[in-house]
Amino acid sequence: MNELIGRVFHFEKSIFPASSELFGKLATHGQSPKALMISCADSRIVPEQIMQAQPGDLFVCRNAGNIVPTYSTHNGGVTSTVEYAVVALGVSDIIVCGHSDCGAMKALADPTGLEAMPNVAGWLKNGAAAEHIVSTCHPELTGSERVRAITLENIIAQIAHLRTHPSVAAGIARGEITLHGWFVDIHAGQVLGLDGETGEFVALREDRELPVALRAKARIATELAEAAE
Repeated sequence: MNELIGRVFHFEKSIFPASSELFGKLATHGQSPKALMISCADSRIVPEQIMQAQPGDLFVCRNAGNIVPTYSTHNGGVTSTVEYAVVALGVSDIIVCGHSDCGAMKALADPTGLEAMPNVAGWLKNGAAAEHIVSTCHPELTGSERVRAITLENIIAQIAHLRTHPSVAAGIARGEITLHGWFVDIHAGQVLGLDGETGEFVALREDRELPVALRAKARIATELAEAAE
């Protein structure tokens, strides 16, 4: 802990003075983050470091398993964060980011020991679809391969949950929101992105178009229905 406190002093003496103009603008004009990232609380995953983001660039929500519960009027931290990011801050890109060697996904794969952590067990029910998909569609997978598959399916499942939130659903219908599903491979130092058209996770590369889970595009179903009438 003393080492961490020492870094606070370094921030005060060196980091803040070097970026005082930026912090001054943020303090005066408020924040206008470019994206909302929903990532795991794992200490090895730092969203700002992965994206090389500056203060004010990212609005971040972290929890065990990068989970987004389906929308409910029952107040919750993730639900409130998503709603505020979209409605108040006008965020147009939302990233659900999972990672390799995730403890939450290991618990989904093998819940042994969760009886001592009832709140964690209840929380992880939000990822039950991911485990069920892998168990029924890929029963041959075991060990780390099974955990990785559950992790990838969990990203897809949480994106689906995200779309049940009214603010997100409306933004998608207006063509104002793009959804992203990312997987950070800690061992390889690589980020994979979900291509919503192919259903595959592909490596993010400078010379390639960024894969997106759901591209921003205004919905025209209502207009077609009116025309049909």
